[in-house]
Amino acid sequence: MNIDRIVLAFAGSVILLSLALTHYHNANWMWLTAFVGANMLQASFTGFCPLAKMLKAMGQPAGKAFE
Repeated sequence: MNIDRIVLAFAGSVILLSLALTHYHNANWMWLTAFVGANMLQASFTGFCPLAKMLKAMGQPAGKAFE
């Protein structure tokens, strides 16, 4: 898997986990969903994604978005 796919899979997993925690535990977990969404939005404009930087440092192959 390249960095692009890992980032998308991680973001989707965190969003689904946040929604499950919101449903079964506390509504304040929606803030995690908002944080992930805001991070994805800023990454689309700036190209900076902390997870992508960490994965690149760990030697994962780059995709088209995070070259």
